Amino acid sequence: PISDIRATAVMSHELRITNHESQTMSDSKAPQWLEWAREIQALSQIGLYFSQNEHEEANYRRLQEIAAEMIAQNAGMSESGLERIFSAQPGYATAKIDVRGAVVRDEHILLVRERIDGLWCMPGGWADVGEIPSDMVKREVLEESGVEVRPTRIIGVFDANREGGHLELFHAYKIVFLCELLSGEPAPGTETLDAAFHELEDPPALSPNRTNSRHLREVLAHLRDPGRQAYFD
Repeated sequence: PISDIRATAVMSHELRITNHESQTMSDSKAPQWLEWAREIQALSQIGLYFSQNEHEEANYRRLQEIAAEMIAQNAGMSESGLERIFSAQPGYATAKIDVRGAVVRDEHILLVRERIDGLWCMPGGWADVGEIPSDMVKREVLEESGVEVRPTRIIGVFDANREGGHLELFHAYKIVFLCELLSGEPAPGTETLDAAFHELEDPPALSPNRTNSRHLREVLAHLRDPGRQAYFD
């Protein structure tokens, strides 16, 4: 049912792996078990997409189960819940896309406070199918902060799985857009508790999977050097 698919999508969006090993890892590398599980899951998803008989399908579903077992044992999560999340990812496995809008006024950046964890980040979220990137970031900023903007350039494309903090089950890229403020004053939305401008060099406690100090440093560098090229990992 559509309701089950939506519930699974929300569960996947909110899911974070928070066991001791992932909390103490380096910023540049995930725990080995998680890298293996991600790769096995991706291979199983691709295999299921191209499988041509019941035997092949059974083998790839077993790989999916193994990936779920690995994460469940290491992160204390529900194995059946993980299998439902994996099964809701059809087709060829690709990285997910997270878009963020950097809206700056007098070296103060617009941040929103997330309902999920009570921490702050640039407005944005998962990319929706069928929407062009510039429209997507405009919509996300408006929905989460109440202001209208115009994207003017790309600050950078970041590998969201190598940012430190908690980890997503799936591989993700983060695209940060510099946006011009057109109208409106910050106000919370349905997914946010608050919205306000904060000093770029002295932000409040950040939600690390959504926005971290590296992203803000890159925003500041682009403001101070208009000719700076877009950053990419």
